[in-house]
Amino acid sequence: MYGPGPTVAVSSVGVGPVTPGGELVALLRSEPATYVRTADVRGTAASDLLSHLTEGRLVRIDRTTDELEPWLAEGWTASDDRQTYTFRLRDGLRFSDGAPFTSADVLFSLRAVYHPDVRSSLAGDLLVAGQPLLAEAPDSRTVVIRLPSPFAPGPRLLANLPILPRHKLEAALDEGRLADIWSPANGPAGFTGLGPFVLTEHVAGQRLVFARNQHYWRRDAAGTPLPYLDALTVLVVADTNAEALRLQSGDADLMVNGDIRPEDYAAFKRLADQGRLRLIPGGVGLDPNLLWFNLSAAKQQDPRFPWMGQAAFRHAISCAVDRQAIADVVYLGEAVPIHGPVTPANQTWYVPPADPCDRNPARARELLASLGLADRNGNGMLEDAEGRPARFSLITQSGHTLRERTAAILQEQLRQVGIAVDVVGLDPGGLFQRYQQGDYDAIYFGVQGSHTDPVMVPAFWLSSGSFHFWNPGQPAPATDWERRIDELMAQQATTFDLAERQRLFADVLRIFAEHMPALYFVAPTVTIAVSSRVANEQPVSQIPQLLWSADTLGRTAPGR
Repeated sequence: MYGPGPTVAVSSVGVGPVTPGGELVALLRSEPATYVRTADVRGTAASDLLSHLTEGRLVRIDRTTDELEPWLAEGWTASDDRQTYTFRLRDGLRFSDGAPFTSADVLFSLRAVYHPDVRSSLAGDLLVAGQPLLAEAPDSRTVVIRLPSPFAPGPRLLANLPILPRHKLEAALDEGRLADIWSPANGPAGFTGLGPFVLTEHVAGQRLVFARNQHYWRRDAAGTPLPYLDALTVLVVADTNAEALRLQSGDADLMVNGDIRPEDYAAFKRLADQGRLRLIPGGVGLDPNLLWFNLSAAKQQDPRFPWMGQAAFRHAISCAVDRQAIADVVYLGEAVPIHGPVTPANQTWYVPPADPCDRNPARARELLASLGLADRNGNGMLEDAEGRPARFSLITQSGHTLRERTAAILQEQLRQVGIAVDVVGLDPGGLFQRYQQGDYDAIYFGVQGSHTDPVMVPAFWLSSGSFHFWNPGQPAPATDWERRIDELMAQQATTFDLAERQRLFADVLRIFAEHMPALYFVAPTVTIAVSSRVANEQPVSQIPQLLWSADTLGRTAPGR
């Protein structure tokens, strides 16, 4: 039996002591399309935040240690073959509306996440060897989870499953309304969850307001009920310049994406020296931005695809880009060059690139020439054999200055090797719409990861994954190299020896680097800013850097 549940050390990280009560104000760059994380088909930062604040899980990963801890379950046992896990639920837990939490809610939550009409972005992260988990409930406090095959992370898989209130949502699921029942269109009336807070108000484009869940189950080591805060207001501020100004002016206490931009550091440092806020070093980030091309079957009808869809074209771009220049100019030196999806911050799984090509325009031109691209009209830019310009559009997030500036550098550095890039800025909703419709050439964007173990992120690594960005949701691997990665990830998932798992994943990274379906340039160094009112924060480099542990976050003094 694993357990018991974690206790809370007040002021273990941030300043203290914590004064229970009061409110904090956070800043968020986007809004959720639904208040039910399971029903979110996109898996956005906004819906993930909502889940951290309002939903509970059987187990939780402590992001400060990467250790698994009991949560709604007080503990669990494992069978000898490690394919069956029996969870014992905590006694007396209640949803925010006072209804009891039972094993039936766990079974319902699994049913919802796998429901084909829901199209949950979480479903892929709850499959083992492509198959769903099997579950049964012998009694109201016991849940038995059976895995279809051995799976190295075992019960960590359940950290992906938000627990939903069956008594509130079963009818909505049966009627195909799960995404709509609690949504911006209908408002949060009747909203119920197991998290530390309850959503009480959403004013589109302005704010989300959360109140303390009076039935929340956790207490600190002194017996004080959690969460410490009475309320949390999340202001919607899409523009990163305005976001920084809100925090600097004292209108807000923290940012959901808590790290500050390098160009804002001096201003924040002056305020920190005055005691108005604090700066917390977070180390190298885990979730870098990436650039990917549309490699879907539909895109192959594009007359440019014979060269734009080739690995050699992506390698040419990688060679043309000066990563250190991006680190120096965009991030003012507060970033490290990278060449793959795993950053040096993930020490267990990071593998240094074997033969990186960085700022080698001559090599870039050789690769482009091998694709039949040449300057055929003497204008300094490349064309294909039919005279079409070597040109593509690059979509990025408008108002996100770091992405916009990086895109501008990419545009200029690729122009120097003869490739024309049209940068298109869209808000996150417009960007996701173009992505989902397959209406794009390339996208430069960032996604937040919830796990450091790659086998816990099948939606990215597997060809069938919903976040296999370049060609998502393949019914069968479209290429031999993707099939090989699928096989290696399957081997890795069923291997319990860490050294062997690392060896297998190193092969995955080697194949990924060879075919380069996505390009990575830098991993920023994270510095988190909080107002002097914030107490007991537990900062991590993963988004949300502070609100992942919102129940222990508090104030140094009562009030707003």
